[in-house]
Amino acid sequence: MRFLVSVPASTANLGSGFDALGMALGLYDEIEVAVPEDNSGGLSITVEGAGSGDVPLDESHLVVRAVRAAGYTGGLALKCRNVIPHARGLGSSAAAIVAGVAAGFTLTGRELDTDALQIAAEFEGHADNAAASLFGGIVIAWSEGERYRAVRMEPDARVRPVVLIPSQESSTKTTRGLLPAEVPHVDAAHAAGRAALAVHALTSDPSFLLAATEDRLHQNYREPAWPDTVRVINDLRKLGVPACVSGAGPTVIAFGDLPAEVDVNGFDVRRLDVDTAGVRVRPLD
Repeated sequence: MRFLVSVPASTANLGSGFDALGMALGLYDEIEVAVPEDNSGGLSITVEGAGSGDVPLDESHLVVRAVRAAGYTGGLALKCRNVIPHARGLGSSAAAIVAGVAAGFTLTGRELDTDALQIAAEFEGHADNAAASLFGGIVIAWSEGERYRAVRMEPDARVRPVVLIPSQESSTKTTRGLLPAEVPHVDAAHAAGRAALAVHALTSDPSFLLAATEDRLHQNYREPAWPDTVRVINDLRKLGVPACVSGAGPTVIAFGDLPAEVDVNGFDVRRLDVDTAGVRVRPLD
């Protein structure tokens, strides 16, 4: 058995939708999966691109851990071609997890279902990035007790994301540590309204994106971790361009054309489509 798993990057939060809103992006990691013909055990992994030389090549590899969590325990050969930058707020870990879960389900003869999201989300403790990579489009994610849930929505065709990726890496664990245990009630109310507006803006009327992506919940608290990111966001917003931090940063996600007067030196600027398909598996034999 040989097949190819293609999984999209994702952006999360999208302003005030902290751990709740996500969107799949047209930037893809690919994992070629094979099982030894004699069904022998063993594990082999090769990695090209992002993370090459840094990620483990044993059972602790994130894709392998997700394959095992999905119920497959046999021999495995993986060829990973990584395009999604690591530690930039573009959901690279969620993409690896979703790819592994999709591979595990394929290897055990199962169709992707709600259990796939549950398995993937348990790795990170929230479902926004995982749901986006799994389903594509725009997602709203939440939890009910220990159960993770998500709904997918179709993005408005006028939503045109641009990502500005700095060379600086960022740790989700570190940036979460900068967040206060409590926020003022007025900021919580602001976040609820803007997150709700973001759903409407992303799926029906992008003209509201500037207001919808305004955040008081997490971005300012995290500024010490990536001041250049916040500077670019503020400069874009002053000129009317909707912009916010992508996930845990330091990548900026913006919508529309970037004014020439905004200094984006040090950022890799890429215009991406919104992925609408989510993770895909196709046979190679």
